[in-house]
Amino acid sequence: MLLNYSTLPLAERMRPASLDDLIGQEHLVGENGIIRRAIQSGNVPSMILWGPPGVGKTTIANIIAHEVKRPFHTLSAVSAGVKDVREIIEKAKYSSRAILFIDEIHRFNKSQQDALLGAVEKGTITLIGATTENPSFEVNSALLSRCQVYTLKSLNEKELIRLVEQSLQRDEELKKRKIIIKEHQALLNISGGDARKLLNLVQLISESIRGDIEVTDELVINTAQKHIAIYDKSGEQHYDIISAFIKSLRGSDPNAAVYYLARMIEGGEDVKFIARRMVILASEDIGNANPTALVMATTTFQAVDVIGYPEARIILSQCAVYLACSPKSNASYVAIDDALRAVRETGDLPVPLSIRNAPTKLMKEMDYGKDYQYAHSFENNFVNMEFLPEKIKGTKFYDPGKNAREEELRNYLKRLWKEKYGY
Repeated sequence: MLLNYSTLPLAERMRPASLDDLIGQEHLVGENGIIRRAIQSGNVPSMILWGPPGVGKTTIANIIAHEVKRPFHTLSAVSAGVKDVREIIEKAKYSSRAILFIDEIHRFNKSQQDALLGAVEKGTITLIGATTENPSFEVNSALLSRCQVYTLKSLNEKELIRLVEQSLQRDEELKKRKIIIKEHQALLNISGGDARKLLNLVQLISESIRGDIEVTDELVINTAQKHIAIYDKSGEQHYDIISAFIKSLRGSDPNAAVYYLARMIEGGEDVKFIARRMVILASEDIGNANPTALVMATTTFQAVDVIGYPEARIILSQCAVYLACSPKSNASYVAIDDALRAVRETGDLPVPLSIRNAPTKLMKEMDYGKDYQYAHSFENNFVNMEFLPEKIKGTKFYDPGKNAREEELRNYLKRLWKEKYGY
């Protein structure tokens, strides 16, 4: 079935067929770009194309297959499984070094990625994976070691403007209209370096208005509104914005925190995702400097789950402001990491006999629990005895932060332990 050209998305109609037509990624496909040289030599390695949405990952894969004239298979990791991978590998055994393109390869689980290993290693297929996520975290090390990783960049303003002008000059549908781009800023801001999003917006504007069009920032904003997702929950911005939000809270800036919170809310981010991250921050970055922060964040998580949008925005904002304005301490976070490091370095050290559990007669005969002193039987509910294994006794893992609440804890511990832990 042949598709009607006019019904195709503009981004698809404008998809480049050669490297010379591709806008952006000069470091990879320019005159001395490594991908261009690989195509010219005919020796294309398996590769992972890593970059934000709409920067040319799929396009580059298609161009490679076309230029080197090899069989080309595509899979989407969203819908494909191990069975699909194996079927393509079986077909590839009877063709000449077929190319398998897997979009969103980071969504493949370990067993799905493992199914590719043998074929990639033997050269049965040349794998081209596309991902918006850091492949170091999302692609298993065995598969990653067999692939080159190429990083794609967001298109800059000049490249985006050139893309718009090219679409107005070359597209068969847009050429029928008189469309003048008077102002570019709103187009650039909304697209955020995403060529697909930019062309979709141009198409949306062209289809929303009859006759000649003079594109201004006001027109773009009014047309876009809720028609496109400015915040891409599955793309790089998802991680950039939550990172900025958390760092603003940690940096005690409530103004920046509510701004990035608004970005996520406007983009329809999952309320539980936002609240969950605030629960983590309340313990990691505030901790005992203000223990109520964890109570506040946990209550927020429970509340927004019940309330949902739009009212949940108020609860999220209240919590974000509270956390940003709280004194900060990462002492508990550092303490557990130091303790974990000690466990890994020293192994399973024997627990002192005095504090071992002794539920049986034999254990009691072996002195389990002998000489244990019950703290509540002593003045101030404290007794000075050793709880750590002999090899690491006296090791201080928790060092209270320099804030009013934890200074109280420091003084309390100093009174109890005198000079043992150096409080």
